[in-house]
Amino acid sequence: MRRIPIESAAPIFVFAVARLAVALVALVAVAVVDFPSHWSAAAVLAVFVLWSAGLLAVVRRDPNLALHPAVPAVDFALLLVLELVAPQAVGGVRLAALFLIAAHAHFHGEQRGLMMAAVGSVALIVGSAIRGDAPESSGAHAFHEAVFLLSSLATAVVVGLLRTTESASRLQARGLSRRTMQSESEVRRRVAESLHDGPVQELIGLDMILSAARTESGDTKVGGLIDEARQLVSRNVRALRDEIVELGPYAFQEMSLDTAIENCLPVWQRRYGFEVRLAIERIDMAPEIAGDLFRIAQEAVVNAGRHAEATRVELSVRTVGSDVELRVADNGRGFDDNPLMPGTNEPGHLGLASMRERAELMDGDLEIESSERGTRVLVRAPLRTPA
Repeated sequence: MRRIPIESAAPIFVFAVARLAVALVALVAVAVVDFPSHWSAAAVLAVFVLWSAGLLAVVRRDPNLALHPAVPAVDFALLLVLELVAPQAVGGVRLAALFLIAAHAHFHGEQRGLMMAAVGSVALIVGSAIRGDAPESSGAHAFHEAVFLLSSLATAVVVGLLRTTESASRLQARGLSRRTMQSESEVRRRVAESLHDGPVQELIGLDMILSAARTESGDTKVGGLIDEARQLVSRNVRALRDEIVELGPYAFQEMSLDTAIENCLPVWQRRYGFEVRLAIERIDMAPEIAGDLFRIAQEAVVNAGRHAEATRVELSVRTVGSDVELRVADNGRGFDDNPLMPGTNEPGHLGLASMRERAELMDGDLEIESSERGTRVLVRAPLRTPA
């Protein structure tokens, strides 16, 4: 059974914190109240606290490790031990079990979640039966156990199904975004080719004709006009070539990310008049990753030039563990990056939305920090090498 993909590690971190908080509160409650089997319950809860703290530390380093099937197995094993050593804690154990079932079903989907709920709830019910000293009549106990079992299974199915539906919708939206961006790249490529094969070539031909006319002309005044016309042609050829560079590149199978950025460097410096400092590690990466990182870097630099009035931009690409990191920082005017604030449809904000979309398509994270001292764009995504 396939685990449902998680787009953000934030819910995993919140779950780890909540699990630790529940274990700590339970341990404190056992310590301060007159609870039967005081020391046994406290010992099991102390182990649960250590287990939860360890998971929280793991989540900080690698959230995916917290989604291993062994995690719910240990959770329910500790609940079972607590129920066996302290039967009076059965009510709290069952509430904690429902909390864990709902959370694990959310992260794993309805199939895995249902299996975990079935195994965990049945284990707790069997453990209670083995203990055989339920604090209530046999009829009431059976009723409570039946309700607990059905509630566990229903929780797993409903929460897991919601998660699966949400993930399917996200995957469809991601596929649509990828196709839209591929279409955009194709349009950019066609426009660049049209500019190169059409106006640029014709202007170059015009410059050659003007050069020949200048050679044949013996009139100083006419020659001066021809020279001005040639300068105008040269400026337009350079402007169109700059546009072609900004529209591309496209063939990242043949061109690396560092080469693409270095090719754009003189255009950025000439067009926006600021200094660009590069610190680019040459990394072998999949073409789609290189393309998305290039577009994010390009958007960040363009925003710094068009909207932030920056005088300096620093751009770096490096590997961090198993990830690739892109960092673009400028010293221009900052902005409010809150997507709920008015004005997010103004120039620059649509570009920010595009950067976030590309980062999500790479299964990466995008951080934007902006203040009066400048803006920093940080992207970190799993490094995938060419197939």
